[in-house]
Parts: sequence; C-alpha cells; structure tokens
Amino acid sequence: MNKVDLLKNLRNASQGNFFSTEIPKSTKEDEKKIEQWVGELEREGKIKLRECVQREHSIYLHGIIKYASE
Repeated sequence: MNKVDLLKNLRNASQGNFFSTEIPKSTKEDEKKIEQWVGELEREGKIKLRECVQREHSIYLHGIIKYASE
C-alpha cells in the first residue's frame, strides 16, 4: 500500500464526503507509514482526519474527504 492506494481506499469507504475505514497492519513500520501518509494527505488538503484509533491489528480512520474543483 502507498499514499495513493490509501486515498483510493478512503474514497471507496466514503459515504458522501465522510469516510470511515479500518486498515489492517502487520508491523510497527506499517503503522508509521500509514500515519505518515495520512499526515501528508491532510497537509495536501485532501482529507480532514477526525479520529485515528490504534487497535491491536488495525488502524481505524474516520474523517472527511475534501473535494476541490480544478
């Protein structure tokens, strides 16, 4: 998985512009990568994260996808 795949996953998990998804992780490196990608997407203005919960085998993400006309 990479940042683009994460954004696609969030768009597929969205209802309107709200998203809620659980991403499986296998290692601490996966957790750090996912957090880094989420941070990058927020800085780029593509998402607004409301909640990020670290679970034993997954990361739960809840927030808003921002749509901008180009």
